[in-house]
Amino acid sequence: MAVKIRIPPSLQRLTQGKDEVEGKGGTIIELINNLEIRYPGIGERILDDGKIRRFINIYLNEEDIRFLQAEQTEVKDGDEASIVPAIAGGSK
Repeated sequence: MAVKIRIPPSLQRLTQGKDEVEGKGGTIIELINNLEIRYPGIGERILDDGKIRRFINIYLNEEDIRFLQAEQTEVKDGDEASIVPAIAGGSK
């Protein structure tokens, strides 16, 4: 099962500079675990105790997985996922 995954610039050093990779898995958590096998270190930047870190947003086919089944959201062949770190800051 191939899923296209968009990688943010902050994680691209772990994917040999690739901004898009393919992954396999039946759920989001399996997809991330598969990425960790192929690109060591990426999992620890996305997950905390098996859950997606608060400041990481993942979209599946442009839908926020927090409004689906979070880490247990099912993925299928041809889906597209995006990893988007939350951005904070600004001035008063």
